[in-house]
Amino acid sequence: MGVRFLSTRTHGLLDLLTAGTLLALPRALGWSERVTKLTTNAALGTLGYSLLTRYEFGLLKVLPMEAHLALDAASGAAFCASPLLLADEEPEVKQALAGIGLFELFAALTTRTHPRPAPTRRRIIPEDARTSRQAALGRV
Repeated sequence: MGVRFLSTRTHGLLDLLTAGTLLALPRALGWSERVTKLTTNAALGTLGYSLLTRYEFGLLKVLPMEAHLALDAASGAAFCASPLLLADEEPEVKQALAGIGLFELFAALTTRTHPRPAPTRRRIIPEDARTSRQAALGRV
């Protein structure tokens, strides 16, 4: 399903930024109480399922990344539909909510479903140190 170029680590950072934005934006811009409650609940939901996800930012790691991305997509779709449900809100508010929805859909559709394995570190011993170590062990 498309090109998935965002790492799960990057997605985790985006989850935190999205939740912070959803908490701060309506308060900073003086949006209605209804929209503020909506975005606050969405932010808390995002934080909740992020903490349960099997990725770098998860604490309990019980939710598969695929399920996390499905929840992100559902949230994005709900935000995209919110202008239809919030007809009495200012056009700027509805546009911002739709933009948040598009962002969430983009992130859900372009994030890899599995973290990349951490690179293995090979211990490199300089030749002088190797020789000294072997000499100390009586192998030279």
